[in-house]
Amino acid sequence: MARMTLKEAMSRRSTIDWNRVRATTDDDIARQALEDGTETPDGLGAAYPTPATVRRHMGMTQASIAALIGVPVATWRNWEQGRVRLDPAVRTLLRVLWREPDAVRRAMEAA
Repeated sequence: MARMTLKEAMSRRSTIDWNRVRATTDDDIARQALEDGTETPDGLGAAYPTPATVRRHMGMTQASIAALIGVPVATWRNWEQGRVRLDPAVRTLLRVLWREPDAVRRAMEAA
């Protein structure tokens, strides 16, 4: 296994095409999720809907859905981008948001 220092890693040129990333639409993401098998047409996937599917279903931005459920937008982005594994409570929250978005809105407004 090759190893390098943090300084060496940071000095390497990124291979990420950020213009292409920024140009990716929600429709592109949905199509790709269907193609790679992480999502089904009903949005429920194997056990729970993905964070991106829930957000699109609710017609919200990352910032607005994060504010609704009381998490930092960076946390929501990490969930959407698969940077962190979703714990059971988050998976349950996604199911509730998918099935009963208005109930969640009412509950969070009352808090």
